[in-house]
Amino acid sequence: MKLKPREIDAFIRKPDPAVQAILVFGPDQGLVQERCRQLAKTVLEDLTDPFRLTDMSDADLRQDPARLADEAAAISMMGGRRVVRVRGAADGLSKTFKSFLENPAGDALIIVSAGELTPRSSLRKTFEDAKNGAAIACYADDAQALERVIRTRLKEAGLSIDAAATNYLQAHLGGDRGVTLQELDKLILYMGSAEQPEVTLEDVQACVGDTAAMSVDEVVDASLGGDLSSLDRALIKAREADTSPVMLLNAVTRHAEQLHLLTGQAEAGAPRDGLLRTIRPPLHFRREAAVKRQLSLWTRARLDRALMLLEEADRQCKTTGMPDWAVCAQVLFRIGQGARAGRR
Repeated sequence: MKLKPREIDAFIRKPDPAVQAILVFGPDQGLVQERCRQLAKTVLEDLTDPFRLTDMSDADLRQDPARLADEAAAISMMGGRRVVRVRGAADGLSKTFKSFLENPAGDALIIVSAGELTPRSSLRKTFEDAKNGAAIACYADDAQALERVIRTRLKEAGLSIDAAATNYLQAHLGGDRGVTLQELDKLILYMGSAEQPEVTLEDVQACVGDTAAMSVDEVVDASLGGDLSSLDRALIKAREADTSPVMLLNAVTRHAEQLHLLTGQAEAGAPRDGLLRTIRPPLHFRREAAVKRQLSLWTRARLDRALMLLEEADRQCKTTGMPDWAVCAQVLFRIGQGARAGRR
């Protein structure tokens, strides 16, 4: 069974009883681990229960393929349904899982985690084609999903968040669900000492991912500012920091959309000098000169083209199996070249 993005959350909350084995895969390993944990919690209250949880690696199962059926059929000494976790699975286990799904044993829930798998992956196809199997893809959160994660996590802690703070978090988080949740938990801890229950922009800027934020901003400003040498260095720095290419594409897209709005206002006669003050969240003073220059390089028509390129690159990263860093770098350099063409 191949789950569509809109079906995933409901399935994770209440998995189809007919599905015994679930493959969770994708480049966002933080989200992979979070979804595996959520699936396991539908069966187990205590994820450390040694009688009802078995944890295996890809290597364990390669050495002893029969162990999968044995563990799935095993009965807990204390009663209750069991969970079998298989971590780091790859295509080498395709035949093992195909055999199990064709001749299932027991009633344990099998949860399999994997890295990024192309649509041609034999492991992925095995789960997508099986009626008693399911495949869940985990890609970096888009703006809508990220906002939902932010608001849900903070609401659980009894906190609300204003629009400027939300925009800032959307611009600087989202590359990896695990990192996003860690940063939000850090923010929640910080807010424990505050007197008000609403998170503001100042609260977020005080404690969330300053170094990562600067790295993303450098990529955004270098690409949309046409500084190709700086873009090359910024992309190297972002990759060394394990920043998701999809996160970078989302950040450049959000800023390009903002430039599109401001450029439209300027073309309608609004004074350019005052436009920067309308940006929300407010620009850090260090970026003001760079963004002012970007406004002089772009027209709405050319930004329309840039946004189309970014949308297509995002789609390729998420659906085609093409190397995501290569796709990301190529489109950002194309946009940088477009900015250089707009120099006056």
